[in-house]
Amino acid sequence: MTIRTTILATTIAMCAFTQGAETPAAAPAAAPAAPQPPKPKPAPRTAESAVTPATRNEGRRKGFLEAGKKPGIQIVFLGDSITDAFPGRGKAVWTEHYAPFNAVSFGVSGERTEDTLGHIAGGVLDGLTPKAVVIMIGTNNIGHFSEEKPEWAAAGVKKIIEEVHAKLPKSKVLLLGVFPRDKKGSAKRVAVEGINAIISKYDDGKTVRYLDISAKFLDAAGEIPKEIMPDGLHPNADGYKLWADAMKPLLDELMK
Repeated sequence: MTIRTTILATTIAMCAFTQGAETPAAAPAAAPAAPQPPKPKPAPRTAESAVTPATRNEGRRKGFLEAGKKPGIQIVFLGDSITDAFPGRGKAVWTEHYAPFNAVSFGVSGERTEDTLGHIAGGVLDGLTPKAVVIMIGTNNIGHFSEEKPEWAAAGVKKIIEEVHAKLPKSKVLLLGVFPRDKKGSAKRVAVEGINAIISKYDDGKTVRYLDISAKFLDAAGEIPKEIMPDGLHPNADGYKLWADAMKPLLDELMK
């Protein structure tokens, strides 16, 4: 065999070996992501929505149950973000006016009347004997749902008062008119005024006293100054001082 023939044979053998060798398996393709189910649409708002206890914010409720173990609680505040922020954003006012009464704030940002009812049903008032319960709730009922009627929110407020009296028969209720929001004449401002027109009638002169301090948050043109409510809804520290000062005479009367 010549040298040339030997080289050719060797080359052919090497090619055959290479062709017969296994090639690395390709990595399997990633499985396509499973389609996410669409978020369920909220149930249509009805007159029953505002008076049916809800189960939102259970974590906050547990915190309220712990806070309620503090001895000597004489004032309880119920409400939404405006009440929730009082001990923080209005800390100086809270410390001056309410800390001496071991007051607690059971307000939660974003809550509606049904949420407050859920907290009461969940036991946040159980075992307490406050002299006064301050209630200010309802702005989120009309703020979150364009179809909410003022009378629905007002019915939720009435239900809260009834449940407070059932739990705390010796406590007086100071019911605040819902604070003004947005621009004068806006749909939400008008809806708030509608709620207040109804709940003002819940004042019985004895166990429930109604107080509307809306004028404290409005200028001569009926608008909300940014100096007290920068976003047209939530008071700042100055706004909380206005609230406390306006509420003091009637609250002092209820605390006797």
